[in-house]
Amino acid sequence: MLNDRLRHEAADLLRTAELRRAPVRPLAELYEGIDAQDAYEIQLLNIRDRCAAGDRVTGHKVGLSSPVMQAMMGVDEPDYGHLLAGMELREDTPVPAAAYCAPRIEVEVGFVLGADLPGEGCTAADVLDATERVVPALELIDSRIADWRIAIADTIADNASSAGYVIGEGRDPRALDLKAIEATLTSGPDTLARGRGDAVLGDPAASVAWLARTVARFGVELRKGHLILPGSCTRAVDVAAGRTYTADFTGLGPVSLSFI
Repeated sequence: MLNDRLRHEAADLLRTAELRRAPVRPLAELYEGIDAQDAYEIQLLNIRDRCAAGDRVTGHKVGLSSPVMQAMMGVDEPDYGHLLAGMELREDTPVPAAAYCAPRIEVEVGFVLGADLPGEGCTAADVLDATERVVPALELIDSRIADWRIAIADTIADNASSAGYVIGEGRDPRALDLKAIEATLTSGPDTLARGRGDAVLGDPAASVAWLARTVARFGVELRKGHLILPGSCTRAVDVAAGRTYTADFTGLGPVSLSFI
């Protein structure tokens, strides 16, 4: 476990890496003994700094919640992070790919909460009861750790590799079988990835419940109006300037993001 000075140092290192688009070595190589609790406190330091500078929390995310993503990243458990207003992207506004270190895109069924979620003891049923609508979503992820050489402490400290998100129109989750939603990611004529809702911890709502229980240990709540991204149902795909990526979900429809 790290002391407060080292936690602040690590937070500054990650923030500088993001601002300069200059990834750093894995934190486990730089800070012997770093653990998940250290990592979450490092994440919170940077979130508090951003909010103090005028940004605001708009939601939360689970990452690495599917076996395919855990295998791709070389970890064996999910991670979690914050979504901020400054990360919100628009379908009609192209994103500069060069503004990120190593951007990738993920395909997710997002949950917009109509009520606060309980923390300890939260269940998938609680999540469905509290959800105003589910939405098609694309998450832009990026790693401030060089070459995506992440262990679980790296990705948690790095705000679960969050970088941006875009959502489409939504529907009442009770009108859908979330586990059976199929998603296809395309770019032009190319099909890049396919997945199903049950790739996300068996049920996207179960992933949101896991998140609510996990962050409650740190005094964080999932609140009414928040967007919750439960994790990608497909592998992450590297993005390139000049391309548009569209995810189409059965029962939810499409959402797109373009890069320049």
